[in-house]
Amino acid sequence: MLDGFWTRLDCGGDRAALLLPSRPAVTYRELADRVATLSRALGTSKKLIAVEAAQSEHSIIAYLAALAGGHAVALLPSEDRVAWSSFLERFAPEIVYRREGGRWRLTETNLGSGGVPVHPDLALMLVTSGSTGSGKAVRLSKTAVAANAEQIAGYLGLQASDVGALVLPLHYSYGLSVLNSHLAVGAAVWMPGTSVLESTFLDDFRTARCTNFAGVPHSYELLEQRGFREQHYPDLRFMTVAGGRMESEAVRRYHGWLQYEGQRFYVMYGQTEATARIAYVPPEHLPGSADRIGTAVPGGELWLVDEKGAIITDTDVAGELVYRGPNVMLGYADTRQDLARGADIEELRTGDLAARDADGLFRITGRLRRMSKIGGVRLGHDALEAALAAKGITAAVVGNDQQLLAAFAGSQREEDVREALAVIAGIGLPQVRAIGFEELPRLANGKIDYEHLRLRMESPTACEQATVLSLFREVFFPRRISPNDSFAELGGDSLRYLELTVGLERLLGRVPDGWEKITVGVLAGLSHSTNPQRTIASDILLKSIAILLVVLHHATPWPIPGGAGTMLVLCGYGLARFQSSALFAGDLRRFLLPLSLVLWPYYLVVLGFSIAWGAIPWASVFLVGNLGFAEPDRHEMLPYLYWFVEAFAQLLMLWGALFAVPSIRRSAARDPFRFGMLFLAFAVLAHFAVPVLSPIGQRQIFTLAWVLHLAVFGWCAAFANSRRRRLAVIAAGCAVMPLMAYTGGNWAGSWVLYGMQLPVLAVLLYVPRVKLPTTLAAVLVAVAAASYHIYLLHRILPEALFDSADPATFNAPLPVAVSVVSGLLSGILAHQLQRRVMLGQRLWAGLSRFGDYLRQSGRQGMSFGSSRPLVREQQRSRVSP
Repeated sequence: MLDGFWTRLDCGGDRAALLLPSRPAVTYRELADRVATLSRALGTSKKLIAVEAAQSEHSIIAYLAALAGGHAVALLPSEDRVAWSSFLERFAPEIVYRREGGRWRLTETNLGSGGVPVHPDLALMLVTSGSTGSGKAVRLSKTAVAANAEQIAGYLGLQASDVGALVLPLHYSYGLSVLNSHLAVGAAVWMPGTSVLESTFLDDFRTARCTNFAGVPHSYELLEQRGFREQHYPDLRFMTVAGGRMESEAVRRYHGWLQYEGQRFYVMYGQTEATARIAYVPPEHLPGSADRIGTAVPGGELWLVDEKGAIITDTDVAGELVYRGPNVMLGYADTRQDLARGADIEELRTGDLAARDADGLFRITGRLRRMSKIGGVRLGHDALEAALAAKGITAAVVGNDQQLLAAFAGSQREEDVREALAVIAGIGLPQVRAIGFEELPRLANGKIDYEHLRLRMESPTACEQATVLSLFREVFFPRRISPNDSFAELGGDSLRYLELTVGLERLLGRVPDGWEKITVGVLAGLSHSTNPQRTIASDILLKSIAILLVVLHHATPWPIPGGAGTMLVLCGYGLARFQSSALFAGDLRRFLLPLSLVLWPYYLVVLGFSIAWGAIPWASVFLVGNLGFAEPDRHEMLPYLYWFVEAFAQLLMLWGALFAVPSIRRSAARDPFRFGMLFLAFAVLAHFAVPVLSPIGQRQIFTLAWVLHLAVFGWCAAFANSRRRRLAVIAAGCAVMPLMAYTGGNWAGSWVLYGMQLPVLAVLLYVPRVKLPTTLAAVLVAVAAASYHIYLLHRILPEALFDSADPATFNAPLPVAVSVVSGLLSGILAHQLQRRVMLGQRLWAGLSRFGDYLRQSGRQGMSFGSSRPLVREQQRSRVSP
């Protein structure tokens, strides 16, 4: 038998063992003394001790004292009266240790006196059925507990200097394994006592100098909502996930983020019946094996058997997963009588179907038993049915790892049954449905027709979900999207943000606040809104206004050149909001992916001009037409209008190149706002220095160096997360914008351009959302979503119909109205076409029609390559972009 870690606590000396908020650390010496004191109070005769499993030193000391005294300890959830009542009735513990009236009390129950004795090998009991309280209890030996702690510490490489973050419940075997494995090597455990969603969690995590974090997939969803990967943690060595299947994309995301910092990500698999852990994926197999559970933990063995029990030796053939190792349970227990038994099993039939790949790694393919695992909690459908029956609800429960369905017969309301099931299961309402029947559907033999219910579970909610899900799949094509994904988790960018805003507006009637962090499944469950007012994000409002100003600026003589400047501020703002996590992780491929969404419509325009001109504008092909060495007159580049696309592409490449440098990436991840302010100083310097070093005349207004500071202002605004930082951005704007206006020509247009950016920054900093009438909001969202297409196409029809060299064109009501309306409609229609037509069809039809149109326009004398548009634009805007 292994020497349990609970017998050598005093070896840790004065090293910290438990780190708790608002009190000094509990050292190993203090922990050992308090465990010994409580162990003596428990007595020498073996007892069953029920302990409240709170995130408290008292729970841990009682757990360790029971093990040290040779007793059997059961860890039960706090504040769960059903679980406690059921356990006391079925297992009659001799001692209960829990809070009463705010104080921890040790109470002798006398329930077990003269009853069935506890087997000498029994050390720990954990109930497997979540919060139903009526499920089977797993009986675990001292050997199993000690062995699994050593196994986990071994493959994770835990050291005495480690500090583990314990955010999972102690009555959950995964959470308990974090405690056990750290105590086994003399490491410290930090217990924040709060959710990861608390505003102080990330700072507290860093202050505690945590070296590792253990969570279920839902824990990582919550971390994403807190912007976990956007910050730097100098002490972090590795992170682990278990308790359910984590989406492969999320695994790859966290593995990549950690790998760039020389850290590790462990995907693990386990069951309470094996104390906690059964398998893990060695980090060197990631990201290629992101959908695997890996190989057996040290000292354990995994294999597959078919329906007849024969061992499966072939690869990629599914069978039931079986495990053997020192951490396997003694067996289950339903009543006190079961506690007198020794080991019932030598190997664990997991109930999971799996297949083994050529590398010897296992992949879960399904489940044999009627069970769901939602939020890391295993929920037995039979136990849920029994718990509902205890409440007077006759129901049949089916489900998967995303949702439960209760089909019931009776007079109850569906909403009441749904709420009851959610409470019993301990999960949220979005994961629960209920359907009423006059009689439950049954087979000819009288048994409930669960297959029929499983089909019902897929509709109608699944149909609603499929609508929202199909929207996400369309926008993120070709990536695989599941109901558990969210926009933030998928690493969405500003273009997809607008696409989905429009789509959700159509499906839901409104776009809920914070929808970026809400899962697809939850969004699908939202009811359609008919509210005459709704709020939209301020950046969407600004984007719609900006593109309207661009169209007006190019269709009228009015000095309103600030639209493109605002779009550049929003570019930087979008980089910070939607792509900073990829930058901080060094994932440049993901960061530059949105560039492809921008460039392929642009290259359609390039191709159209090439066909019309009979020449290829190579400067525009290579996105350098704004650098001043090519001319539209010679068909070497597109008209000057398209400088914005080239500058945006150069902006992304510059940002990506900066973050390819590890030292810059780490510095920016530690404090993105400070990085932004330093970058702003560089951008202002470049604005003045580059034109001197590389003079190209008035065409400098189209270069990235001239406008970079605007995008950097947007980045700073996105990361200005305090009153002081917001004021710093405003102060910087008040200093820089007048300087730019004065040195940029000191005329009305330049003052309008730069003066406009101050209220833009103020709105981004202080007005995150704006309430508008629903119809107006829908129009503005549609315009914002199509803003890029509007920019690309808004001058094509006006240039074909009117003489842009004639000043009267920009004053006559008809040309102005046609220019504005056609510019907006052409962009919106092109955007809708992109959303509704397959890519290949879009390319072919778009190329054909656009090429024919340009050829026809060329025959009619339309001169897109003329120098007159530049002269006209410079006359109106002087030095404004």
